[in-house]
Amino acid sequence: MYGGKTIVLLFLGFISFSRYTIANASFNLPTLTFDEGYSPLFADFNIKKSDDGRTAHLHLNRYAGSGFISSKYYDYGFFSAKIKLPGEYTAGVVVAFYTSNADVFEKNHDELDIEFLGNLKGKPWRFQTNMYGNGSTSRGREERYRLWFDPTKDFHQYSILWTPSNIIFYVDNVPIREIKRNSQMGGDYPSKPMSLYATIWDASSWATAGGKYSVKYEFEPFVSEFTELVLDGCPVDPIEGSTGSADCSQQKLELENKEYSQITPEGRKSMKWFRERFMYYSYCYDTVRYPVPLPECVVVASEQDRFKETGRLKFGSIPKRQRKRRGRGRRQNNGLEANM
Repeated sequence: MYGGKTIVLLFLGFISFSRYTIANASFNLPTLTFDEGYSPLFADFNIKKSDDGRTAHLHLNRYAGSGFISSKYYDYGFFSAKIKLPGEYTAGVVVAFYTSNADVFEKNHDELDIEFLGNLKGKPWRFQTNMYGNGSTSRGREERYRLWFDPTKDFHQYSILWTPSNIIFYVDNVPIREIKRNSQMGGDYPSKPMSLYATIWDASSWATAGGKYSVKYEFEPFVSEFTELVLDGCPVDPIEGSTGSADCSQQKLELENKEYSQITPEGRKSMKWFRERFMYYSYCYDTVRYPVPLPECVVVASEQDRFKETGRLKFGSIPKRQRKRRGRGRRQNNGLEANM
């Protein structure tokens, strides 16, 4: 359960955001049962499947977390699931939905992340997206956000599009981040076949307030639910990079021409509104970490204005210019920052 101030802010965010999301249509992709597309990754005793096999419950308790992995690797694709996060006290808990090939390419892996970061009781979940290419872990590309709804009350759809030319992260079919490939990125753009992963685990050392708050197992089990699972891509051998019978050229072309591979003008309005109000960290504005923005960064003045000159916002911090504001705007901003 969230605190009263947080509930009011979520409601106001939902009312305002609904004006922008109404034009974002459902992608209507076929879904898979768990056994059709996935297998346990670890701690299979903590994975519970629904009777129809279309929903998987991942448990974290004092003995282990849990996770599953797609049964195949994909040479680009669209990966999606509806996810419901655990409620109440979740500090130290991380729920992740991501693509990776670290099990095959240990020193030069690719990865695309959506990671949900738990919080104290009454405080909202936050989440971050990230990208690594060719082992570029020293050049993290994190962005961190709040949500305009309570993700513990119902299922919401989270999606990762990965094509040879762009990457888009979606929440409820609303684009929240796009990375366009360019030649200056070189190997930092993910280009090797990846699997889809979903996990829940104890990240007490860093997930909440930099590790200040840990998982409390008196509240176990922590359960994250996954349903409406989508794997839309070209399955390949991760080493050979082919299907064995034909390459993925045609499927890549079809992927890049699908509706979710391009952001519509309405979608761009939604993304702009989201990023200006719910993003609270972007590496593109972190001038301490990157004095020169990384090559894919597109600096948007309306986004940049929300950050300190360093671009680094601690969880719960309030930029000085917001603390100095008066009246209604000040109360709203204080509430949002206090509930990160």
